[in-house]
Amino acid sequence: MKHITAGIIAHVDAGKTTLSEAMLYQTGAVRKLGRVDNADAFLDTDSLEKKRGITIFAHQAQVQFDDLELTLLDTPGHVDFASQTEQVLSVLDYAILVVSATDGVQGYTRTLWRLLARYHVPAFIFVNKMDASGVDQAAVLTQLQSEFPGAVDFTAAADGQLPDAALEEIALQDEALLDAYMESGTVAPAQIQALIKQRQVFPVYFGAALKLTGVDAIMTGLAQWTQELMPVSADFGARVFKITHDDNGERLTWLRVTSGELQTKAVLNDEKVNQLRVYNGAKFTVIPVATAGTVCAVTGLTKTYPGQGLGALAAGLTPAITPVLTYAVQPQDGDIHACLTALRVLEDEDPLLKVTWSEHLQEIRVQIMGTVQLEVLQQLLQDRFNLNVQFDAGSILYKETITDTVEGVGHFEPLRHYAEVHLLLEPGPVGSGVQFATDLPLDILGRNWQHQVIANLGAKEHLGVLIGAPVTDMKVTLIGGRASIKHSVGGDFREATWRAVRQGLMELKQRGACALLEPWYHFRLEVAQDQVGRAMTDIQRMSGTFAVSDASGDGSRAVLTGDAPVAEMQSYAQDVRAYTHGQGQLECIVAGYRPCHNADAVVANAAYDPVRDLENTPDSVFCAHGAGYPVAWNDVPAMAHVAYRI
Repeated sequence: MKHITAGIIAHVDAGKTTLSEAMLYQTGAVRKLGRVDNADAFLDTDSLEKKRGITIFAHQAQVQFDDLELTLLDTPGHVDFASQTEQVLSVLDYAILVVSATDGVQGYTRTLWRLLARYHVPAFIFVNKMDASGVDQAAVLTQLQSEFPGAVDFTAAADGQLPDAALEEIALQDEALLDAYMESGTVAPAQIQALIKQRQVFPVYFGAALKLTGVDAIMTGLAQWTQELMPVSADFGARVFKITHDDNGERLTWLRVTSGELQTKAVLNDEKVNQLRVYNGAKFTVIPVATAGTVCAVTGLTKTYPGQGLGALAAGLTPAITPVLTYAVQPQDGDIHACLTALRVLEDEDPLLKVTWSEHLQEIRVQIMGTVQLEVLQQLLQDRFNLNVQFDAGSILYKETITDTVEGVGHFEPLRHYAEVHLLLEPGPVGSGVQFATDLPLDILGRNWQHQVIANLGAKEHLGVLIGAPVTDMKVTLIGGRASIKHSVGGDFREATWRAVRQGLMELKQRGACALLEPWYHFRLEVAQDQVGRAMTDIQRMSGTFAVSDASGDGSRAVLTGDAPVAEMQSYAQDVRAYTHGQGQLECIVAGYRPCHNADAVVANAAYDPVRDLENTPDSVFCAHGAGYPVAWNDVPAMAHVAYRI
């Protein structure tokens, strides 16, 4: 029997969970067809999901159909929970992308498509809600093919085979295959499977999940056109994609075994596996061994995290979706430290929540994607931890970067200590984060000391010198340094390394080569034609850019698409509802970080003094006459013991 793992992903309200329920019901996995609006969906197991009528967490189900054993992972559809969906993508063989026939391809659908490409996940497309009045199947297919090249209608002919038109479209996706098709007039099933696996062909099916229409067709397609995972090694390997806690507070590490096998009582990273659970909705079965391809929840592990590679598998990609808003937590009753403890548990489940605690301010801050996630977080704290909390108005999560190259120097030499580090700071590609490298012969600085520098570079989040925001898109290379055989210890290189980064940033600030970045939305705004002027004025006021197109075909409604700063547009949906009397539609997707539209005002308002930030000081410490003394960052170049390289 063929075993594959598939995830169902979609824009919110496309009918993703409805399709999951229909697949479970049609294959006999459940006896009753659950519905989201009835709060009895098999895969919406959490009470909060039942209450809100949306999927918030990823859930697992087991399905059998003909010769196919399918592990089905249902994912959240709301953009605020996109990080949960992205984590699941790393363990999928295939994805089922659900598109609403009435709404077509939405902004978040395109985001999901880019994520599928990033994680190299083959996809089947299910067009749902085909029973709605006025739906034009040909028009929907045309849009899919323009948005997603390689999308092919896999609606089978009466004999169960693909029609000639579909075979020709499939052959057009590969030049060598097209030549063979022109000669033989057919395409072998194995060739079709390979093209789907290689993300050159994306089968499209049409139906109405609520009425069970088209469900058998896509199940048959999954059974016919998928290929089972082939382990590349006999050694154990697994990918962690989720952390949760069960009703008893037991920590669960959700993973997929990619090679070898995992047995109960096995030791992973000095921790023992207690149980291997295979979940089916809210219930689970305990198994003694998990073989390659198995998705299971493991108890007994406390140090795991989403994206982690276990055994022979390397660590996964850094998440592409990151929060852009930060809020201060305001406990309404109880101890703030109890609130911090609870948030640490939730951060363990979702690392992107990124809980920070300021001892000086006695303040907790969290990072989130949007207001729906904030409401869910508030309810989780109430339901799971009996904590009543509120949040402040929130603020934008800015970042900083550099636009020029500099050699930063850090020197740390109190009495009986010694280390000097020279780092080359260079602008990195957009979206690259902070990268570290070495370019220094071992005869100048030993391997152990170089390792200390690189390890300490990665040990903290480096802050910029404009407003103290995290630095991104920067490459840091070790190019010089010196140690003392008699006096140097590891901690000396930590101090010198961190000071070198800050000293270099201060040099760049003095040159005007530091830049402030802010998150931007890509938006789609649909309004009546007589409201376009108001919308255009608003977008221009928000420092956004846009293009206008006809949304209805008759000129009665218009669509404005473009980009605008999150800081300006984050609450604009309320304005749209007001001036369109609830008829306007605004959809915003985080498009990444770009130069801040009002950088001078943000810097002035922050009033950040990098020299006074003693935890991130740019100054160095030198020694004379048997005592250490501080040297300001701008005087360090003249005092450095090692010659500059640039």
